[in-house]
Amino acid sequence: MATRKLLIAWHSRTGASEALARAAAHGAGDGCLLKAAEDVEAEDVLSCAGYLFVCPENLATMSGMMKEMFDRLYYPVLGRIEGRAYATIIAAGSDGEGAQRQIDRIAKGWRLKRVAEQVIVPMHAQTPEEILARKTVPEGWLSEAREIGAALAEGLESGIF
Repeated sequence: MATRKLLIAWHSRTGASEALARAAAHGAGDGCLLKAAEDVEAEDVLSCAGYLFVCPENLATMSGMMKEMFDRLYYPVLGRIEGRAYATIIAAGSDGEGAQRQIDRIAKGWRLKRVAEQVIVPMHAQTPEEILARKTVPEGWLSEAREIGAALAEGLESGIF
C-alpha cells in the first residue's frame, strides 16, 4: 500500500537536473524519497503515492538512464499504481518537448494523473562545449522546483491527489 510520500526520480549528466531534483526535494521536506533513476526499484514506486520525474532532454528524447528506469520498472508496477499523481521537470537546451512527450506516454500507460503543469527549464546550451559543460541552474528555476516539490508533497499528504 502506498504511503503519502513523493518519489523524486532523477537523472543528470551535467548537473542541471540533479540541482532541480534536489531543490524539489528540499521543498518537499520529509515528504519525499529522492533517488537517482538508476537506483529506483519497483518497491520505491509502489510505496510512494506520487512521482516527480526530473531529467534532461538529450537529442530530443529523455535521457537514456531515465528511459532505462522506465523500461526496468514498467511491467513490475503496471496495474498497481493507477490514478497516482505525477509531475515533470525537464532540463533542456531549448525545447524539451520530446522528453516531455515520452514521459507523458509512459505515465498514460501506467494510468497516472498529471497534477501540475509541465516545467521545462531552458539551459540555452547549443554548442557541443555548452551542452557537455556542467550547468548552473538560475535561482528562479530552483525556486520553482522547490515550490513544485512542496506543493506535490502537501497535496499528497492532505489527500488532494
